[in-house]
Amino acid sequence: MVYNPAHTAVVILNWNGLRHLQEFLPSVVAHSGNCEIIVADNASTDGSIAFLQEHFPQVRTILLPENFGFCEGYNRALQQVEAKYYVLLNSDVSVPPGWTEPLLQLMESDEQIAVCQPKVLAQQHPGLFEYAGAGGGMIDTLGYPFCRGRLFETVEEDKGQYDNVQEIFWATGACMFVRADVFHRLGGLEPAFFAHMEEIDFCWRAKNAGYKVMYNGHSQVFHVGGGTLHKSNPRKTFLNFRNGFALLYKNLPARELIPTLILRVILDWVAALRMVMAGQEKDARAVLDAHADLLSHRHYWKSQRKKQLPKGRFPQLSGVYKGSIVWEYFVRQKRTVKEL
Repeated sequence: MVYNPAHTAVVILNWNGLRHLQEFLPSVVAHSGNCEIIVADNASTDGSIAFLQEHFPQVRTILLPENFGFCEGYNRALQQVEAKYYVLLNSDVSVPPGWTEPLLQLMESDEQIAVCQPKVLAQQHPGLFEYAGAGGGMIDTLGYPFCRGRLFETVEEDKGQYDNVQEIFWATGACMFVRADVFHRLGGLEPAFFAHMEEIDFCWRAKNAGYKVMYNGHSQVFHVGGGTLHKSNPRKTFLNFRNGFALLYKNLPARELIPTLILRVILDWVAALRMVMAGQEKDARAVLDAHADLLSHRHYWKSQRKKQLPKGRFPQLSGVYKGSIVWEYFVRQKRTVKEL
């Protein structure tokens, strides 16, 4: 099936990412066919816009009045973009020739496919999967996300083991293809998340609504990762724990909600204790702050749950590991998805 790429908008959200635009935008412009290339700018102050105007006048810019973060930044930008498909692409991603075609053709083949991602490899080490996305996202029964090709800190070498097409649980926000009408119908990305795990929440809502989330290993991109917050940053710890808990509250069926949340609270406290023992007191405090923030905004999360949960029967969700990835990794020492 042939698809007209002119109906696709590749949208890069930028915030003071001049050096990434200088390094990676040339490959996107060169290798994205007739797709419209757009940079949505979160009120950068580093000369990003001047650079784009001088060196890439063919790239459309959307200027946002302040830094709305990843989620609301994309929500506001995509309200101004008309296309059949959006590609949410991080500014620190390089792409090879023909990278969009396999994914767009797959989405054209089935209208129930709402989201799709390619294989994501590490820019610095192209033979390895990249932490954010790898070979497609999965989740365990307690809501811990992981990827084919990456379990916690263990990243696999790409040996073609994920060169397939299959349904997954979530697609990485570093390079996420999404149907524009579904994006808007589902209300876009969760604005209160600001950043981190927003793509998992969106994909979960899409799956609850009966759509599919797919991985296509016949296309690949190369991602630097960690371009905004370092993984040990307490702010990132706060967002991951706060958003991970809210993710469960928003999307789980009622029968699974309370027991899952109780176990997650216990495991979060264990994680905080491990951080204290490792000398990461600020990260441990961030975990407790995340729980406090959830309680203080409980009415908002309750309203989001009520608004976004399916009205009828929940569909069967593929891409869920029926066990605990924490137990398998830290206790049973399993290091790859194949071992699970």
